[in-house]
Amino acid sequence: MSDLVPRRPYGREDRRLGRELARLDADARVSIAYVEQEANVQTARVHGLGHVGKQALYEAAIVTEAEQQLSRVVPEAAGRLTAIADMTALGLAEIVTKTAHKLS
Repeated sequence: MSDLVPRRPYGREDRRLGRELARLDADARVSIAYVEQEANVQTARVHGLGHVGKQALYEAAIVTEAEQQLSRVVPEAAGRLTAIADMTALGLAEIVTKTAHKLS
């Protein structure tokens, strides 16, 4: 003989359990959506900062190349050209730094 007691298939406790499980599932989906959205925002920040940094690198290289070429053409201006190139590079670095702070 079996000691098992037959249950009603959809009693009050079963309905309550079903509601709780559905609520937990919905809460989990909302939490996952928040995490995914935050990941998307952080990825956009990384791409934005990377883009600004690369552009600054390219510009610094172009300024350096122009400085070198002009220094060969007019050696007497080399000191001034170096100073201008250095100030430009510092300005570029400042822009990258400000961008990093704005995006963080």
